[in-house]
Amino acid sequence: MKNKNYHCLCFLIGLILLNSCNEKTKLSKPSFIIGSWERLNDELGNSTFENWNSDFTAIGYTLKNSDTVFKENLSIIELNDTLFLEVRGVHENPTLFKFTNQENTSFTCENKLNEFPKQINYRIENDSLKASVSNEEFSIDFIFKRIETNN
Repeated sequence: MKNKNYHCLCFLIGLILLNSCNEKTKLSKPSFIIGSWERLNDELGNSTFENWNSDFTAIGYTLKNSDTVFKENLSIIELNDTLFLEVRGVHENPTLFKFTNQENTSFTCENKLNEFPKQINYRIENDSLKASVSNEEFSIDFIFKRIETNN
């Protein structure tokens, strides 16, 4: 009887282990980015904003006086168990940047085939959201402060 119970126990443990190996781990998207942000280090006369929603979609835009001079749509998406930053509106087709590093307060994503940028980094430092876009030749830094919205 003990031998039968032992085999049943081993069989059940095997099923549990097999099932746990088949479960996909849910990728964690960077919640620190959610909110409305205004750029502090903008060019004179420009106002740049990024508004990140809880579904990890965003709009980024720059105003010069009251005219929109730049606009992009951003999304953090999951494809084949990998996170990507998708950028729409800059080029004819969306550009995907693969997450290559992610921590609780930062992430880096890359697309080595894109002319500029090849790398995008977001991070929280103190109360600021800092971002940089870069390739091998140069980098552009963005410093944002969180802004209150009237929602």
